[in-house]
Amino acid sequence: MGKNKLKKFAEMQGFPCVFQYPFGRLAAEGFPMRGRWGADYFGNDNPIVLELGCGKGEYTVGLARRFPDRNFIGIDIKGARIYTGAREATESAMTNVAFLRTDIELIERFFAPGEVAEIWITFPDPQMKKVRKRLTGSAFLNRYRRVCPPGARVNLKTDSPFLYAFTGRLVSANGLTPAGDCPDLYGPSGDALPPYLREIQTFYEHQWLGRGKSIKYLSFLLPEADKAIADPDEDDIERDGYRSFPRGVAQGMHPAEED
Repeated sequence: MGKNKLKKFAEMQGFPCVFQYPFGRLAAEGFPMRGRWGADYFGNDNPIVLELGCGKGEYTVGLARRFPDRNFIGIDIKGARIYTGAREATESAMTNVAFLRTDIELIERFFAPGEVAEIWITFPDPQMKKVRKRLTGSAFLNRYRRVCPPGARVNLKTDSPFLYAFTGRLVSANGLTPAGDCPDLYGPSGDALPPYLREIQTFYEHQWLGRGKSIKYLSFLLPEADKAIADPDEDDIERDGYRSFPRGVAQGMHPAEED
């Protein structure tokens, strides 16, 4: 592990907005703020919004600045990435931001039923070969339903035509309520959407725009808990050819820039 990462990890220990809970401790004790994020950390009962796979936390921090009446929590397993957003939130003394370092598969251990009001998924790996790992697949949507109330909104921003098409088909095939659909956020079709969808850009979003890739936005509402959700047939959805290379290689970036 590089010295820069070690320095970041050490500094993050002093960030009050960062929560790092080892799995062994989580399994033995549980997470003490589960069901009590509002009372114990934020000190209010404002809606809680998650950014899953938050990376450097651009959306977590950007949304928190624009919506002070909501609480935002960025979740990622890579601490070196979380560091960027956590440092900004700490230096700006933001009180409606937190970061949680954990696997997304474990969100039910950190949040109680109905505790989460909204979910953002920004530029995830489309997992074209593994639907069970796809953040908009049925396995994850069922996890979200266990921490969100019916009607909670899920927002997806992606550069992946495959993931955009798959998610749109899933919404349609399962009769979910659509809440927004834009195949090219920075084209004319994006003009009618809220400006912050363009104003807040993630690290990857900036890179993909520089390569001429279109950015897609899709949102929908989670259904009642007893409604079955199934993954749609995807055999005829064209795969993203440019993803045959690692992101850093494809963009001509040095791998260290992704940390």
